[in-house]
Amino acid sequence: MKFPKKASFIEVGPRDGLQNEKVQIDTAVKISFIKQLKKAGFKEMELTSFVSPKWVPQMSDAAEIIAACSDESRNIVLAPNEKGFDRAVASGCSSIAFFVGVSSTFNQKNINAATEESLSRILPLVEKAKDRGLFIRACISTSFYCPYEGKIEEKDTAAICREFVRAGADDLSVADTIGMASPHEVYSLFSRLREEFSDVLLTAHFHDTRGMGLANVLAALQAGIDRFDSSAGGLGGCPFAPGASGNIATEDAVFMLEQMGIETGIQLDPLLDALLLIQPSLNRSISSRQFQLRENAVNS
Repeated sequence: MKFPKKASFIEVGPRDGLQNEKVQIDTAVKISFIKQLKKAGFKEMELTSFVSPKWVPQMSDAAEIIAACSDESRNIVLAPNEKGFDRAVASGCSSIAFFVGVSSTFNQKNINAATEESLSRILPLVEKAKDRGLFIRACISTSFYCPYEGKIEEKDTAAICREFVRAGADDLSVADTIGMASPHEVYSLFSRLREEFSDVLLTAHFHDTRGMGLANVLAALQAGIDRFDSSAGGLGGCPFAPGASGNIATEDAVFMLEQMGIETGIQLDPLLDALLLIQPSLNRSISSRQFQLRENAVNS
């Protein structure tokens, strides 16, 4: 088996992970969490989302987060629409993520617009962002399966990716939103995407709903993918994907790759320290293997 010598992790815990927490987390705690994660070595991170505070109160402090945590690394923020994009630009953000679901039903439940309609709104923003010289990430949800429509065809996911690339996207984050993809399906889709989009960054985004997250990381590596979204502590989920669990736990994925001899640039101890900072503010326990192993060692 052939694997890359190095791989990158884009930490999405502060955004994708925390936005699903029902208990409002203090802004100062979020800032401490992000800064501790940066100490672990992350060069790319999703910090927050410029969504409506009415619909996602957890992200109402986006501007404060950016003001406190911006630095020379790639700090990505999510902008779901033109208003969010304008707020992000006004806050000085230079890396913007836009998202769309391949499944129209999922998209409709998520942002009240079918996929085609969403693209008609988002793609002009991508072009506008590129004119400003911003880094653009396209987050492609339900790339494998949808909780409402079932299996998604590879050609449909590739078609959405193609639209974003034409508009100028720098990075395609392709997501198994409900954690149902098998390693075989992961290898097949990412091999196809890597062949067609060789000049674009390709990032694999897995959820561990059915316990296949790390197996899918391995399959993506075999397909030549060396970028992965992950969330410290496995935090996350999706309110519009019933039953979907959090993202793959960063610490478990990092440990696996380092054991395979693949350099990640991430230090586990500072990463686990970040989880100790955020855990008291969560309404759930952290069950990742690396975190539990350290907790057991400390308490034994």
